[in-house]
Amino acid sequence: MTSVPSDGPLKILIAADTYAPHMNGAARFCERLAQGMLARGHEVHVVAARSSAGPSFSGVEDGVVVHRLRSHQPPTHPYFRICLPWEISREARRILEDERPDVVHVQCHYMIGKAFADTAARMGIRLIATNHFMPENLAPFLPFPRWFLDIVARNSWRDMGKVMGQAAVVTTPTPLAASAMHEHAFLRQVLPVSNGIDAAKYEQRAGEELEAPAHPTVLFVGRLAQEKHVDVLIDAVAKLPAELDTHLEIVGDGEVRPALEARVGQVGLGDRVRFLGPTSDEELRRAYLRATVFCQPGTAELQSLVTLEAMSASKPVVLADAMALPHLVDEGRNGHLFVPNDSTDLAAKLRRILELPEQERLSLGKTSREMVNKHDLSVTLNTFEALYRGTDYAAAPSDRSSGPRAGHV
Repeated sequence: MTSVPSDGPLKILIAADTYAPHMNGAARFCERLAQGMLARGHEVHVVAARSSAGPSFSGVEDGVVVHRLRSHQPPTHPYFRICLPWEISREARRILEDERPDVVHVQCHYMIGKAFADTAARMGIRLIATNHFMPENLAPFLPFPRWFLDIVARNSWRDMGKVMGQAAVVTTPTPLAASAMHEHAFLRQVLPVSNGIDAAKYEQRAGEELEAPAHPTVLFVGRLAQEKHVDVLIDAVAKLPAELDTHLEIVGDGEVRPALEARVGQVGLGDRVRFLGPTSDEELRRAYLRATVFCQPGTAELQSLVTLEAMSASKPVVLADAMALPHLVDEGRNGHLFVPNDSTDLAAKLRRILELPEQERLSLGKTSREMVNKHDLSVTLNTFEALYRGTDYAAAPSDRSSGPRAGHV
């Protein structure tokens, strides 16, 4: 194992199967991590799929050296790209031999993550592995029956254990996710480290005037994918009393958007639902700020960065009682949990907030903002910087409220 400098700038290589311009939690985390480490004076390289057909290439994107690998578009997804192992294995070796990073940080056990984890381990380069994955995330790509998807899920967990078991440290965003990896991937010890959030980016600026919406607005942000269950949210809004005149804004894009647009028409919400598609960071910030309440109906969230962003904008939240989302709700103080996939229960929880006096809604939002403090991005960056250098991570700052004890895998 090569030694890592105990101080001074590092050369960090982040291997990411999803990265900007992709719009999802893992991609946004990788971008923030890369920019955060760059701002601390480190040399940062990112390896990701190129967004179109053609050979691999390297270039500088916002100060980060990005190596874009040859990729292919699967027929089941509008923008995601996959890299074939036999096409990128030599690329992984070449990049690591040319760059000689102090540390490799993989973000997944598939394709790019696996290629760089395996190669870094063989070359003796310090390896950190972070998991943003749940087997449910594969469902939109695999049009097979449930029994077959269950087999795929078991094999995927097993492969995660093999790939990430090579790392000096394995992390994931929440204690609940760490427990799942311990149980299903048989990784002995996993460190929960929040993805982190720069909460100030989503606050209303001093002197900033925002146009008050003419009607209460529910906001969803994220990939329009099967496991996000946006159809349940649409049905819930349709069940709200007509006199509330509740509108719904949907930020993001994905493979189920046509079906969601059709559903809006079927339930008679055509004039009250806006599909905003992918947005700029500034447009997204303003969407958070003008919303009355934020809703995340997804059932496969390892943390939900978009929920943290909405909470940073001082919004009450209504979240599915599934996976890691309950960690982001103090019931009745910043919002509510609802029974997953139950549009009637979701409608009832949304109605509770929408019918509150304004000052009580503002109080819920204030609590959301206070809860975000423990997810401060600087704490996350401190933790990974310590892990990169080989600091005993039992002493590294992180969210260890539950789940497997921190230690080496």
